[in-house]
Amino acid sequence: MSASSSSPSRPVVTRFAPSPTGFLHIGGARTALFNWLFARHHGGKFLLRIEDTDKARSTKEAIDAILDGMSWLGLDWDGHEYYQSQFWSRHAEVAHKMLERGHAYRCYMTQDELASQREQAQNERRPFRINSPWRDLAEEQGDKPFVIRLKAPRDGETVIDDRVQGRVTVQNAEIDDFILLRSDGSPTYMLAVVVDDHDMGVTHVIRGDDHLNNAFRQLAIIRAMAWPQPVYAHVPLIHGPDGAKLSKRHGALGVDAYRDELGMLPEAVGNYLLRLGWGHGDAEIISREQAIEWFDLDHVGKSPSRFDFKKLENLNGHYVREADDERLADLVAPKLGLSPGQRSLLVEAMPELKPRANTLIQLTDGASFLFANRPVPMEEAASAQLTPEARSLLAATRERLAALANWDGASLEAAIREVPRPAASSWASLRSPSAPPSRGARRRREFLMFLRCLGATKASLASPTRWSRANDRQVRLDENAGWRFRLFPPRGDGRSRSR
Repeated sequence: MSASSSSPSRPVVTRFAPSPTGFLHIGGARTALFNWLFARHHGGKFLLRIEDTDKARSTKEAIDAILDGMSWLGLDWDGHEYYQSQFWSRHAEVAHKMLERGHAYRCYMTQDELASQREQAQNERRPFRINSPWRDLAEEQGDKPFVIRLKAPRDGETVIDDRVQGRVTVQNAEIDDFILLRSDGSPTYMLAVVVDDHDMGVTHVIRGDDHLNNAFRQLAIIRAMAWPQPVYAHVPLIHGPDGAKLSKRHGALGVDAYRDELGMLPEAVGNYLLRLGWGHGDAEIISREQAIEWFDLDHVGKSPSRFDFKKLENLNGHYVREADDERLADLVAPKLGLSPGQRSLLVEAMPELKPRANTLIQLTDGASFLFANRPVPMEEAASAQLTPEARSLLAATRERLAALANWDGASLEAAIREVPRPAASSWASLRSPSAPPSRGARRRREFLMFLRCLGATKASLASPTRWSRANDRQVRLDENAGWRFRLFPPRGDGRSRSR
């Protein structure tokens, strides 16, 4: 018997069915993305079902994290989210129908009897397959506790034509008589997932290949109920850089960590997950619209993909550079605790800041100099760059800038270009000592950006003992100490003074 694969012959319905026992795993997010794209590509429906049958481990916090992660990734679902626990009575109904049709049986085996069979299998070094004496007995045993088990076929084989793995065959003798309903009347996962998929009209089951073995067991239920068989597509799991299954030791696992701790943008994470196991020629940067147009199951790889955090970071850098400045400011401003006025300065500086950042964390660090208390303490590495040639260059620059009538980008650029350069000094080799050596201003263009932002429209540059107002921002150039910026509001009658 074979579960065949073919082009969709009925409206496509896919689903993502996470268990709310923790965060939204990055592997689960990729599964959700593939299901979402397949449904959108075919104009079908994408459903979200929370499999909360394990009440002891399911938490509201985990459910909220799943919904939040899905929304952040832009994976909207059709209709409301479903909760598996709402359908327990329906699950029990199906188990009893299977009992009536002879495809299930009541099993009264005790825990001691099960343990004895398991020990015997271990001693004989063979897989444990339950051998219940109640399999072919129909009579009930009064008030004795029992479970309802599947009466799995013993002969023949089951074949699945998986859209990713290809044709996979399992001998029916390997399928055990697993439990459908526990002794307390609650359904097992194996039963609940099949019933829910059928009742929700799911046509394609796209999930991790760790569920491939489950598919054969679930097909036994589907066939016992004479239900339509879904198309299966079991996607290889994500591995870490070392080739082992992705785990906590490899770093971030939850989608929220990629957003909150690593500073990733949702479009970058989505793009990276899409390419992690699926491809469209040589395309690396793929928009959501292109993904919907191009996605298919035929180009999902059969081998596990290795998660490359550096590649994700570089891809995120592309999306940071493409992002709207206002949007980036909205994301960074809360991290710096900025006022509305300070946010405006951040927006102004964003065109110069974002080309030098791959993540929102780097962008936040790079922007922090704009709002630091002045003067910024000079670091040893910065002091080392203040050679006699550098001091001479700074002094000459101060004279040029002090003569400017207009404090704008073009005027600043022209003034800097006119500064005579000592033979051993250049703006390419001199960065602002007031900026962090690892991220600060390293070239003339960054220098200009600092000046333009810190003295937005006008500034006066005078000797180290004289200050003048420039939009409540003070700029000081001192050849003895390098660049030092002080930002503070005027006092008293509006005149500023040094601190």
